Parts: sequence; C-alpha cells; structure tokens
Amino acid sequence: MPTQDDEFIKQLRETFSVEAAEHLQSMASMLLELEKAPPSAQGAETIEKVYREAHSLKGAARAVDLSGIEAICQSLESVFSEWKRGKSTPSPEVFDTLHSDLDEIHALLARAGADSTGGALERGNRSPGAEVAPRLPLPIQPAPSQLVESENAAVAATTVRIPIAKLNARLLQAEDMLLVKAMAAQRAAELKQVTALFDQWHREWAKVSIEARILLRSRKPDPDAEIGAQPIAASAKLAHFIDWNCDYFRSLENRLNSLATRAKQDCQGVGKRVDDLLEDSKNLLLMPFSTLSVIFPRLVREICRNQGKEVDLVIRGAEVEIDNRILEEMKDVLIHVLRNCVDHGVETPAERVRLGKPERANITISVSQVNGRSVEIVVSDDGAGVDLERVKDAAVAQGILSEIDARALDEPDALALIFQSGVSSSPTVTGLSGRGLGMAIVREKTGNLGGRTSIESKRHVGTSLRMVLPLTLATFRGIVVSADGRKFVVPTVHVERAMRVKPQDIRTVGNRQTVSLQARIVSLARLAAVLELPPKTNHDDAGVAVPVVVLHSAGQRIAFAVDEILQEEEVLVKPFRKPLLRVRNITGATVLGSGQVVPILNVADLLISARTHGAPPGAALPGPARERSAPTNKVLVVDDSVTSRMLLKGILESAGYQVKTAVDGVEAFTALHEDGFDLVVSDVEMPRMNGFDLTAKIRRDKRLVDLPIVLITALESRQERERGIDAGASAYIIKSSFDQSNLLEIIRRLV
Repeated sequence: MPTQDDEFIKQLRETFSVEAAEHLQSMASMLLELEKAPPSAQGAETIEKVYREAHSLKGAARAVDLSGIEAICQSLESVFSEWKRGKSTPSPEVFDTLHSDLDEIHALLARAGADSTGGALERGNRSPGAEVAPRLPLPIQPAPSQLVESENAAVAATTVRIPIAKLNARLLQAEDMLLVKAMAAQRAAELKQVTALFDQWHREWAKVSIEARILLRSRKPDPDAEIGAQPIAASAKLAHFIDWNCDYFRSLENRLNSLATRAKQDCQGVGKRVDDLLEDSKNLLLMPFSTLSVIFPRLVREICRNQGKEVDLVIRGAEVEIDNRILEEMKDVLIHVLRNCVDHGVETPAERVRLGKPERANITISVSQVNGRSVEIVVSDDGAGVDLERVKDAAVAQGILSEIDARALDEPDALALIFQSGVSSSPTVTGLSGRGLGMAIVREKTGNLGGRTSIESKRHVGTSLRMVLPLTLATFRGIVVSADGRKFVVPTVHVERAMRVKPQDIRTVGNRQTVSLQARIVSLARLAAVLELPPKTNHDDAGVAVPVVVLHSAGQRIAFAVDEILQEEEVLVKPFRKPLLRVRNITGATVLGSGQVVPILNVADLLISARTHGAPPGAALPGPARERSAPTNKVLVVDDSVTSRMLLKGILESAGYQVKTAVDGVEAFTALHEDGFDLVVSDVEMPRMNGFDLTAKIRRDKRLVDLPIVLITALESRQERERGIDAGASAYIIKSSFDQSNLLEIIRRLV
C-alpha cells in the first residue's frame, strides 16, 4: 500500500515531467540551431543557454531522486562547458551523441511516469556521452491527471491540467446543444407558419363578411308578427356568433403572433448562448501548431543524415491554433509527407549542383487561417517534382486505367493519380516510402476530417501539397440535399458550385454524361444512382432543369444531380460506432432541427464510386427532349471508312432503325436537306468536311438546330472532346472504348 511519502514523490515526479519536457524541447531546438550554423557563427549566447538548460534539468532530476537523468545531464553539462571555454568545437558526431542523450532522457522520463514505487531510475550500462541508436523524438506527454505547478506562484494559482478525455466530453455536451438551437429555430418557424394561416382566413372572410352582415341584420324581428319569429331570432343569434367568432379569431391571431415573436426572440437568445458556449468549449482544445511541429526538425535531420542530403526546414505560422484532435490525426500524415519530401523529392547535394540549385534544399511548412472556420497547411519543397510519366505507368500497372486513357490525361488529372492507392512516383521501395500507400492515406485522413487535399508540382522545380482542414472537429457547415426522396448532408468545404442544368446542356462524352463548367467538361451522375438507392421518385420530367452540386476532392470534380438543394446549416457530426465503423460513401450522421436523422456524405468515397460505377445510362437524368407525334427512327451514318459505315449500319438496323449512309460531311449535309432524320451518327476525321464542321453547320441551320448528333472518333484528348461539345455534339464516343450496347442506349435516350 503506497505511503504518504510515496504519493508525495509521485506528485513531485509528475510536476518534474512537465518541467523536464520543456527543458528537453528547448535544448533540442538550440542544438539544431547550433548544428545548422557554420562553426564560425556558432554563438556563445546559444551555448550558454543550452548549458543553463542542462544545469537546471540536472538540479530538478536530483530533487526527485532520478539519478539516471542526473548523470546524463552531468555529461551534457560537461560537453557544453568545454564548448564555452573553447577547449572543443561541435562536430556532427558529437551532435548525434547529444541528440541520442536527449532521447534517452525521454525514455527515462517515460519509465519514471510508469514507476509508482518512488525508486531511483538508473541510466543503465551505458557510459555518459556514449552513442545510442537514434530514435524519432517524441515529446513526453504528461499524465492527464497531472497538476501543472509553475515555479511562478501567480501562474500556478490559475493553471490546472485537465485530462483531454474530460475536455472532449465537455465539448461534445456543448456541441449537443446545437440540436437544442436547431429545434428552437424549427419551433419558431412552425409558429410563424401557423400565424401565416390567418392570412388565408382573412382573405376568405373578406369575400363574404359584408354580404353576411347585410343579410343577417336585414332580418330584424317584427313584434307584431308571430310567424317567422323563431327563424329571425335564430338569425340574430347566428349574427352574434359570427361577430364573436371574428373577435375570437382576431384575439387568437394576436396571441399567436405574440408567441411567435417571443419564440423568435428566445431562439435568438438561445442561439447566441449556444454559439458562445460552443466557441468557448472549442477554444479549450485549441493548441498552437508548434506543439506538433516541434518534432519535425529532428525528423528531417535524421533522414538527411541517413541519406547524405542537406535540407533547411522552415516552419511558418507555428502560432496558428488548431483543434488538438486534428493535430493528433494529422501527425502521421505530416510525418509521411516530410519523409516523402526528403526521400524522393529532394535531390542529393551533387545532383542539385549539377542542376544549378543550391546544395541545401528547402522544405517549407506554412500554416495559415483561411477564414474563421478553416486552416490551410502547405508543405512545399524545391526538389525534383513529380515524374508524371512514372505516375501514369504505375496507375496502368495497378489496373486503375488503361494505357490509352493514361496517354489522354492532362497534367492536373495525371497529378491527381498520386492519391490513388498503389501509385507512386518512386522507382524503388525504401524503408521510408515508395509503396504508393502514403498519399492515399493522406487524402483519406484529410477527407475524414472534413478537409480537402490538392497537389501542385513542376518537374525539377518542386512540389507543393495543400491541405485545407477545419479548425475544429465535430461541427461544420453542410448543405442539405434531397435525392430520391431522401435527405443527405454534403460538407460545404467540398462544394465548388450549386446550379441548375438544362437538359439540352447535358452531353455524353466517352459513354458518360457531362456538363460544361467554366469551359471545362465535368462528369455528371445522379446522386441516388451512385448511392445505389432504390428509386422513390420519377425522373421522367423532360425539359425540366436539373439541380446539380459540383463536388471536388484531391483535384477531382464531379457534378451530382439531385432532386432539391434545400439549405445550408451548421451540423453536428455523429460518428458511426461498431460494427459500422466504415460505411462506403457515408462518414457519419446528424440530426436536423426537425428531429430527422440524416447521413453525412463522404465526398472522397463518393467521387470514387461515381468514377467506378457511374450512372446507369438512360435512367439517371433527363436528356434533351424533342416533341414529335411519333418517332420515325431514321438515322444518318456519316463515315469515310466503308467498313465503319457498314458496321454501324448493321448495328442500327438490327436494333430496328432505318439507316442511310454518307461518306463525308458535305454529302451528309445535302442528305439532311433532302430527307428527314431523327439523329446523325458521324465520324470526325473525314475529307472535305470533318465531323466538327458538320456539327457546327447543322447547329447554325434553324431547321436542324435541335437534331441530335453523336460523334464517334479516335480523337480522345480532353481538348478534342471539349471541341466536339463546343461544336454542339449531343454525345462524344471514343472508339477505343466503343461498346455497342452503350451506343444503342445513348441513341434511345436522344430519340
């Protein structure tokens, strides 16, 4: 059973752990500063400071009877004393040994935290100053129950250490109040809707009130007449009731209006208090980025020492405060990114000199607050950049896309492949990187936090990885959408644009429906189809504009058609628990003010599902509609190759269409004026008039402007696809991915 002295020693050691962590971090930073500076510029002031830190730590260790730590500090103090007197100068080998000594102190501190006996911890069999195997430096995290006692009594009286678990619990309770705020707003809105019903009553009463009063008051009782006295008396009672009823309804209306006004005021008051409580609770968990970044200089130093590279690491914005939970989640992400930068981003000094670069490379971590709700972390280097050809080859080897599709990719799309699992720009696998998993994990982790990731790179110039994250977890802004009668929440940070698309603006490119967004073709899919939901609503409203949200993540964007875009609001994330720890396309759920539980969409998953499954042809979206009394099913096939003409003619005639052929655009345009057709299927590369020119000419003809045109071509670059859509093609099919069933499905949808 612990004695009172044991408890006292334990409390002292807990306090010592906090103090020691500060001394160790200060010493590590100053050693890195001394190591980076040339020998002639290694300042006496810095040496004096690190000497004092070692001396203070030694004294504190002696006070709590930790002789092992005291012995290491004694050896450190001796080394720094030699430097002060100029009897020795720092060298790379000595710095390695000193960093190893600091690592051993970290290990002894961890053992001291686990030791409840109060016994002294010995240093072991290693002599002072002897070198140990280097480890990744991890700052010691004191036990959650520790009391922080500063040497300054004034600070100690106002500072306590609270377990993170307790702070998380308080924050979650504060976040739960968002539901109270939303429900209060919902009730206030419902009261307002009830009061609005009186407007209809006033309008209806105004139509008959004058006539009713004239009719009832004209039938005054005659004292001399006995016949008809009872009906007249009844009419008088009815008139009195109508007057009373009008007054009663007006009184009820006034009371409801008063209630609605007070409910609105209460809602505003509750909303402000909830917002203030939540903001203050979030601030409890905000920590400066420097609490995470302190380990990065040592990490970069160790990797550079192992690989013979020279790197200056610059950290900007270390004072920016971020939710501690986000910092913990991003720790492994940033460690991997830095390893990537050094391992196969930064060149060796000899290679850099050959390329005309400085021997020492630069890696910069920049942290900045984008707005009141988001923070941006940019990790950039001036290394070799991403080899896009290797990335494409890796994607082809993994079966992510074909060689033809890889060649057709433009630079942004090819660069986005780096986030695919198994894709790496490194030709070799090392102990640090090269397996193609790291960047996929970066995107997944960032996406799970409600953030987004993008990358920019230029060969032999450098690479920049940009991560935009929320400042805090659990709550975020989301857009509520409806798809097939069901509601979903999309994180606002992933919404590039919300708009309505006319059916005639929907085109088919490479067997996929697309829309044009800022002069770029964007794939279009129906949200309900991608989520594989059984249909509840009918989508046969031809000619009606389609609500669309354009979502983006990791440099990719896809437009999703929905039934309605309802509203944007702040929502509280309720994560899934066992066994639903990982649900495809869904990241969690929230409760709206109406009490309805609504899923929150995982945008990164959603984009993958849309690219993998797409939308069922003909069932997803209304296509361009043409009114006619009865379809004639006449198709004009235009191709200069007799083989291709006969192939298409055979396919279409087998499907029941009447087909006529033409050898080029000139002959086709003449045929269109001589006979009526419901659709044109044309090649692009033809003599005299190619498919693009034929399409443009048809669109300029008022009689043919609505005629559907399907272009089938071997030209598969993005520029060629956009040229076809700009010319007015209804669909653009690439021959390398030509499929008979897809062609027939597209034609059925268009005619």
